[in-house]
Amino acid sequence: MIHKNTPEEMIEVIRKAPKVALFSHVSPDGDCIGSMLAIGLALEKMGKEVSLYNPNPVPSYLAFLPGSSRISQALPSPQAKVLLFVDCTDLGRVNMSRSDIPEDSTVLNLDHHISNLFFGDFNWVDVHASSVGELAVTFINRLGVEFDVDMATNLYTAIVTDSGCFEYSNTTAQTHRLTADLLDIGVDLSLIHHNIFNQKPLAQIRLLQCALNGLEILADGQLAIMTLSAEDFQKSGAEQEMSEGLVNHARSIAGVEVAVLLKELSPHEIKGGLRSNLWLNVNEIAALFGGGGHQRAAGCTLRIPMAEAKQSITTAVEEALRIGRDH
Repeated sequence: MIHKNTPEEMIEVIRKAPKVALFSHVSPDGDCIGSMLAIGLALEKMGKEVSLYNPNPVPSYLAFLPGSSRISQALPSPQAKVLLFVDCTDLGRVNMSRSDIPEDSTVLNLDHHISNLFFGDFNWVDVHASSVGELAVTFINRLGVEFDVDMATNLYTAIVTDSGCFEYSNTTAQTHRLTADLLDIGVDLSLIHHNIFNQKPLAQIRLLQCALNGLEILADGQLAIMTLSAEDFQKSGAEQEMSEGLVNHARSIAGVEVAVLLKELSPHEIKGGLRSNLWLNVNEIAALFGGGGHQRAAGCTLRIPMAEAKQSITTAVEEALRIGRDH
């Protein structure tokens, strides 16, 4: 049976579990890593055995987070009976399927994406939260665990990254209240912002240069699209993770409503990131290609060559912009 938005039931499952395995999504960001680490530290304070898993290595800019070195790319063995998935719309975001999970396991799903498939036995999904970090604060509070600086550092990082440093439309008064409480605990604000926003590897700047070289402005100035080929990554020396956030350079152009970054993972695998500024729901566009996310930030993967992917995404965005203007 699928349960939707049942935080108390999920908390009760966690309370009873002696051992919990935590999972977060591929191409990890500050929200999934920070939230998973904070919850893991809280569970250990309760005396529970905890394992932390992500399919990919922790990005270098997040390596300062307390506990990040403990995140493994190997699935825990033996597997815990309680599995908590953090910031995942579906099991595919962890490169898993239901057949990978023992039948006697309990799957918990903690997320804030509008495209979440409610794949857990228990699902706590709040699409109004700026980040899973917000939900993690409430989660830990309800467990009755006292916050420490390490947990607060992870949670502040989760919230500040997924809210775009409190710039995105998902930022609410509650977002600020929660982060104020975290600052009161003694979070080193300068350290976090220095690592996340002020330290860019030279390879990432070179990758940005490649993306800007191919920038196109379409749809009467409302669409900005950038592409990155496999050769661009090789030439710049950048890892895939270094493309995180580059799409916002296109989004910041005056008059642009939708920004798109397409990056080539292989000749027939193109990952797309979509961002909008004021009104267009890019989640609906991503869903056309089997993806999803939020109204103002979404992603998808197209298993076709770059030229076809670019044309398909451009056509879909232009149509959405046209329909939006007509209404």
